[in-house]
Amino acid sequence: MVPPTPERIDAMVAALGGDADRIEARVPPRWGNLTREVLAVNLVLAGCRPEYAPVVRAALLALTSGPFNLHGVQATTHMAAPLVVVNGPVRKEIGLNAGANVFGSGCRANATIGRAIRLVLLNVGGGWPGDLDKSTLGHPGKYTFCIAENEEASPWAPYHVEHGYRAEDSTVFCIAAEGPHSVTNHVANDPEGILDSIASAMSTIGHNNAVSSGSCAVVIGPEHAATIAAKQWTRQDVRRYLWSATTNTFDDISFRGRYGKIYNRNLPRWYRREPGARIPIVPSPDDIHLFVAGGEAGRFSAFLPGWGHMTSPVLRAVDGRPPVTGVCDDGTCAL
Repeated sequence: MVPPTPERIDAMVAALGGDADRIEARVPPRWGNLTREVLAVNLVLAGCRPEYAPVVRAALLALTSGPFNLHGVQATTHMAAPLVVVNGPVRKEIGLNAGANVFGSGCRANATIGRAIRLVLLNVGGGWPGDLDKSTLGHPGKYTFCIAENEEASPWAPYHVEHGYRAEDSTVFCIAAEGPHSVTNHVANDPEGILDSIASAMSTIGHNNAVSSGSCAVVIGPEHAATIAAKQWTRQDVRRYLWSATTNTFDDISFRGRYGKIYNRNLPRWYRREPGARIPIVPSPDDIHLFVAGGEAGRFSAFLPGWGHMTSPVLRAVDGRPPVTGVCDDGTCAL
C-alpha cells in the first residue's frame, strides 16, 4: 500500500491526461463517480507506476460498459472476478508478465494493475464483501487478476489481431471468470490428445458455464500450443474441437430430473431438454476465448469458467481506437 501523496497523485493525473475532475465512468453497484483524481488515488494506493495508468483506465471503461454487467458481477453470490488480458506493445513497455507463473506472483505490473482495478471496485463501486458483494466464496483473483498474452510464444496471431485490431494496437480483454483450472497432459503428441484433456476439465456439471452457458476462457501453455500448431491446427480449429468435445448431457446437469426443473431454470431456451441431449458448455465455439500464455517449460494449460450468460466479455483498445469491425459506439467490442 503506497501513500497517495499530492505529488504522486499529480503524476498519475498527468499520465491520465490531466483534468483531475473529469469523470471517466460510474462504477456499480454504488454508482460512485470515477474521476481522474479518484482513479489516480487508487492507482497510487495499489502501487502502480504512472505508465500503468492508461491500461487500468481502459480496463475500467471496458468493465463499466453495458455488455459486461459489472453490477451483476459485483453483487453475485458466484465467485466470478474480472480477469484482464493485455495484448499489444504495451505489454513490454510496462513490463507485464506473459510467461512463467503468469497467474502468480513476481511481477509488479500484473499485480498492481489488477489490484488498482479491485480497489476501484471496492472504493468507488462499493463492492465490499458481505455488504454489496455477496460472493459466497470468492477466489484469489478478487485481489488481482491481470495477465498478458505470450504473443512471442504463440503460433497464432495475437488475440486482439484476430478480433480486428492491428498488431501495433494495445488492448485489454475483460471477462468475468473463476480461477484457472489446471490441465496437465504430458503424453499426447497430437492436438486431439491435448484438447481431450482440456475438454475433460470443461465437461463438468459444477461450474457456471454448465448451467448458465455464456463465455469462458482457455489459456494454452506454449508447449501445448506448439504441439497443436505443428499439425497445422488454427485457433479456430481448437475452439471448434473443444466446443464439440464437451460431453455434458441434459441427464448429467439435471440429475436425471430428480429435482424437477428448478436447478436448470437458467439454461438458455434453445437447449434441448430431453434425456441424452448433449449440452455444450457455451453457445458457440467463438464463446471460448483462447489465449497462449505461460512459461516455455511444462505441458500445462488452463480452463477458466465464466459467470454465465448474464455477462459478455469486452475487448477495448488502451487508446480507445476501434477495431476494423465489430465496434460499439463507446469504442468497446462486446464479444
